[in-house]
Amino acid sequence: MTTACLLRDSEVLAESATHGRSTGAQRVLADLDRLLGEAGVELGEVDAIVAGTGPGTFTGLRIGLATAGGLGFSLGVPVRGVGTLDALLCGEGVQVALVDARRGEVFAKGEGVELGAYTPARLRDLLADGTVVGGDGAVRYREQLAGLEIPPDGSSLHVPWARHHAGLVERAGDPLPVYVRRPDADRVLAGGGPS
Repeated sequence: MTTACLLRDSEVLAESATHGRSTGAQRVLADLDRLLGEAGVELGEVDAIVAGTGPGTFTGLRIGLATAGGLGFSLGVPVRGVGTLDALLCGEGVQVALVDARRGEVFAKGEGVELGAYTPARLRDLLADGTVVGGDGAVRYREQLAGLEIPPDGSSLHVPWARHHAGLVERAGDPLPVYVRRPDADRVLAGGGPS
């Protein structure tokens, strides 16, 4: 999922969430153009860009961060990076954020969980019953995470909203991708094949 948001003095002027793993990051400029129109803001009024740094898919992260970097360069504005799991943890009550990492794993971070890739079974062993988890990884592995509190599938607590990324700008870092584990291509080239 790719989210975009325009803020002025912490007020959300317009926001979007684009679903689709392979297409979301590719549509970020179109989403931004639509949001500018909805908010009645000119592109030249943008004074900073905050981009999600992942973890996520290799290609999606590269597209999103390259787009943010190119746009920041062309506008002459700073570009900062905030982790996707950190944005999910801004959801009211979310204690552990989970992003579907594919290959039977989730990227996780939160109370008692260091940033990493975990199988649902391993994560379930680490967390106490009733722990509130959010993100698309929680939705995908709902059955394997029995005993944890998972909001309904359509809940906004599963969305890494851009407004949360922007709200964390004070602790933002460089807009560099956070992969957590090696890309599939690296393993294939090393002879390990995809798992």
